[in-house]
Amino acid sequence: MPVHAFPNVTDTTSSTDIDSLSYVLTHKVITPYFQPIFDLLTGEIIGHEALSRGPAESRLHMPDTLFKAAISAGRLHELELLCREKSLQRFAELALPGKLFLNVSASLLSSANHQKGMTLALLKQLGIEQDRIVIELSEQQPYDSCGLTLASVEYYRKMGFSIAIDDLGVGYSGLRLWSDVQPGSVKIDKYFIHQIDKDPVKREFVRSIIAIAQSLHCDVIAEGIENLTELELLMELGVTRGQGFYLGRPDPNPQVFAHKQLAQRARRVSQHRNIDEGETVHSLCRTVPTVNSTDTLLTVSELLRDHPDLLSLPVLDQGIPKGVVRRHDLLELFSSQYGRALYETKPVSKLLKKDVLIVESFISLASVSKQLTQQAESALNHEIIIVQDGAFLGVGSLRDLLKRITDLKIHNATYANPLTLLPGSVPINREIDRRLHAAMDFHVAYFDLNDFKPFNDFYGYAKGDEVIQLLGRLIKHHLTSAENFLGHIGGDDFVVIFSCADWAERCRAVLAAFEEQVRDLYAPKELQEGGIWLENRAEQQQFFSLLSVAIGVVHPDSYACESYHEVVELAAEAKKQSKKMGGNALFISRRRKHRIIS
Repeated sequence: MPVHAFPNVTDTTSSTDIDSLSYVLTHKVITPYFQPIFDLLTGEIIGHEALSRGPAESRLHMPDTLFKAAISAGRLHELELLCREKSLQRFAELALPGKLFLNVSASLLSSANHQKGMTLALLKQLGIEQDRIVIELSEQQPYDSCGLTLASVEYYRKMGFSIAIDDLGVGYSGLRLWSDVQPGSVKIDKYFIHQIDKDPVKREFVRSIIAIAQSLHCDVIAEGIENLTELELLMELGVTRGQGFYLGRPDPNPQVFAHKQLAQRARRVSQHRNIDEGETVHSLCRTVPTVNSTDTLLTVSELLRDHPDLLSLPVLDQGIPKGVVRRHDLLELFSSQYGRALYETKPVSKLLKKDVLIVESFISLASVSKQLTQQAESALNHEIIIVQDGAFLGVGSLRDLLKRITDLKIHNATYANPLTLLPGSVPINREIDRRLHAAMDFHVAYFDLNDFKPFNDFYGYAKGDEVIQLLGRLIKHHLTSAENFLGHIGGDDFVVIFSCADWAERCRAVLAAFEEQVRDLYAPKELQEGGIWLENRAEQQQFFSLLSVAIGVVHPDSYACESYHEVVELAAEAKKQSKKMGGNALFISRRRKHRIIS
């Protein structure tokens, strides 16, 4: 872009901004920026959102100031059209992959002076197919649900453009706009994404949006993802598309390659898909006959006759599930007078039901169970359609889900420590592997009692069990949270897998509480002396101080550690270093991967 002289805009008055705006519009000094939007399951770029900046040396560089000046000057539409033109031209020049998301205001769509066909003509000139363009309607501005705006939206749709709702949740009648426009995708406003890991209300809002979107076969895009914690929680909730500074910042020359961490995660999940299937809905998946949306009800009737065990059939459109057709609905229709004769040649869409849960195969059983139980009792159905990257994979059922969850609880109980009822080494190792293969960010803390054997020998195993139970209770009290996994390997060894941010503070709380409460387990004499005297292997009296806890913490690199074996090795080494410190101690290791011995 050529360099233009720009008027001095140190004056902050509105008139100066408006004068500067005139210069911007006359000389077309707008720089398009593009922010990538990613498929969170594969790391691939599905498109870019077009953003605009004014001249770098001016107050109008940032979009808020730029567009406020345009509104004040009554030239918003002129600025919008210029930004659109520049964005399309630059999109074509850079040959960016995927779709281009263009923001369009309600006022521009409603304007009687808005000339239809200009965008289509420019696309033809640039060689861009219209199905690569997504028109974003911001919910921050009111839309007339029965006037020119919706007619204009429908015009764009008929021309081959896709429609999206931007900033969902912050503006005017979002659900009404969603219902009226019926977009192909919705963008959840960044307000609901910011610190979603710390706000249960925001999590419930996002869950609700996902549930509505699934029933309407609408894509959900999370805006404003700023850190790994937010990203991982959104993926756990079922969000499959996103954008934000953590994934990629707006740039005049944006990246055109897959997101490295997301792509690595996708490969690892694919390679290790079977390792933890017991905890994902993939374990419920079974193959059943399907019908296409264009098939007739006669075809459905014949398939259900040949498969008497099936209560419903998935309905697909080019491999993408749209809903189900149920046996009882078909029987009711055909049992009426002349029902079969009237309806057997009708398409499946006549009986298509969309009130079915559609989930990605990597979603946890617990998450699916929660989605089902959150449905209204009158709307609760037994079918679960399982997809992989949006394409039909198979089906599960509510009965299968409940049985699998019960089996897993029994399995975990089998490996639970009888003293504390915490999961043992097998579930601990499986959980570490699960987090590694999902490329999650987590810490592992190894807890061990200092000089526990002398105490056990001195007071007996019953008193020793009390100490172990005390430490178990303190770990449960201070460390339990939805993000953490608590385990008891056996004896006086505990392991906690942290995903919470305040793990160090929680560990120190355990140390302080143990130091205070363990005193109650000593006799007054030993307590007064500050420990116990016991004969060692050399048959000499040796003094052992009051019991204390050593905690070693590691932060494993999920991309360098191949399995739980390496993480456990790191944690054990950190615990040894903590024990060397003496007393109640917390040692935080800097090592993130195991040493390779040649």
